[in-house]
Amino acid sequence: MDSYKDSRKELARPYRKAVLKALLVLTIIGAILFSSMNLLKGSYPLAFVEMAMGAYSFIVYRAIRYTPHLERWIIAYLIPFFTAMMFAMATPRATSAVHAWVLLIPIISHLLMGRRLGLAVSVFYMGIAAVIFLFRHLDQPEMMQALPITNIAVISLCILVFSHVYEVTRETSERQLMRIAQTDPLTGLANRARLSDIFERERNRARRYDSPMSVLVLDLDHFKDVNDDHGHETGDVALQHVARIFRECLRATDLAARLGGEEFGILLSNTNSQQALEVADKIRMAVASAPLNINNSVVRLTLSGGVAELGIDGDTLRELVREADLRLYQAKDSGRNQIVPSISSLAATART
Repeated sequence: MDSYKDSRKELARPYRKAVLKALLVLTIIGAILFSSMNLLKGSYPLAFVEMAMGAYSFIVYRAIRYTPHLERWIIAYLIPFFTAMMFAMATPRATSAVHAWVLLIPIISHLLMGRRLGLAVSVFYMGIAAVIFLFRHLDQPEMMQALPITNIAVISLCILVFSHVYEVTRETSERQLMRIAQTDPLTGLANRARLSDIFERERNRARRYDSPMSVLVLDLDHFKDVNDDHGHETGDVALQHVARIFRECLRATDLAARLGGEEFGILLSNTNSQQALEVADKIRMAVASAPLNINNSVVRLTLSGGVAELGIDGDTLRELVREADLRLYQAKDSGRNQIVPSISSLAATART
């Protein structure tokens, strides 16, 4: 669960929504202005398209206020918007200045669609605009001179490249900041915020496909003694050592997080409580069988834990962590270096 795509999409939504709203308002104003001018000129088809685009922009503006599907509305708006732009360029009565609007395409596309889709849409519509320009002015020598054509092409290419580079840089910085904000700096594991985000996504998936999901809460035994006897630096190395063991024992679809101090939470998707108990025991035995050698001394580590399953022990991360935490303390009280299963695991064991 290393992908931050969903979190970055959520982070990008507010500014994309603000950009789309501004574009819609400008489109409505522009539609009123240009449709009026084209009606006076007798360019009725173009005026009708502009009025229709203005009306559609008003509908989209109202629709995006509370929509959870902003990306769909962006595509549903930009395709007709750019198509109407192409129609305006192809209209015989339109002036040559209308081709200047093509310079907006890469900027708007990248701001609203991101680097991949924005680049694809930009290249597609800018290519169509270039073909329209050539066909419209092929018989006009003054418009087909090498210098003006080269200037237009270079300016268009520069805006396309700058828009794409900006969006690539922005997304890279955003991804790095997201990773920093949702990663424990000492162990490299996810932090509680990341665990909460992924839990919501995986819970929705579990409900949709009627699949199980479990949570483990694990805590190192006598960790205070490690810090007191060997120093806090050794304690930090011990936490990093345990984090490596987690990565070796878990699947790519599982998520290990540091909840605080020496306590860890593990989210196991598509895993019932009995399977989660087996995973927890595998981790427990791996930690116990891999002592830490540091400063010419051997530091033996063990951990205790508790298991909770979605639906049986609770429906929220807070409820599941609380139940698993209670079982963790039962394990501590019972002598440590053990995992206390959930109620469903105990029932399954009793039946067998």
